[in-house]
Amino acid sequence: MSQLSQIVIQLQTQRKHVQSELGCLDAAINALRGLNANNGSAIVGASPIHRKLSAAGRRAISLAQKARWAAKNHAAAKTKPRRTMSAAARRKIAAAQKARWAKVRETTKVVSIRGKRTLSAAARKRIAAAQRARWARVKAAKKTA
Repeated sequence: MSQLSQIVIQLQTQRKHVQSELGCLDAAINALRGLNANNGSAIVGASPIHRKLSAAGRRAISLAQKARWAAKNHAAAKTKPRRTMSAAARRKIAAAQKARWAKVRETTKVVSIRGKRTLSAAARKRIAAAQRARWARVKAAKKTA
């Protein structure tokens, strides 16, 4: 039994040793990843370098984009203008439509619609009283049940 425990202890020490070596390797890998590509020195916690565009470069890009938009809008402006109808043609169409509606009105029977019917105050009172009586009967039935 003592041999088995000695083997276990030896394996645990080897594991600790390998873990510490792995930690050293991880630190070395991280250090190499953090190296600056320009001069080879490590910058701890530095953000990546952002390139800045000069004012002239921004202006050139702006002008190029404006030229693209102008070309697109100019092409859209060259489309055919919409055809317009003459006043005489519009009057002709309106007259024909009026004639059609006149014909429809002649053929259909006109039914007069009476005004909205309303209840008198006395009728409303009778209905309210009847409704209160119904609810009283419902409540009384619930109490007995």
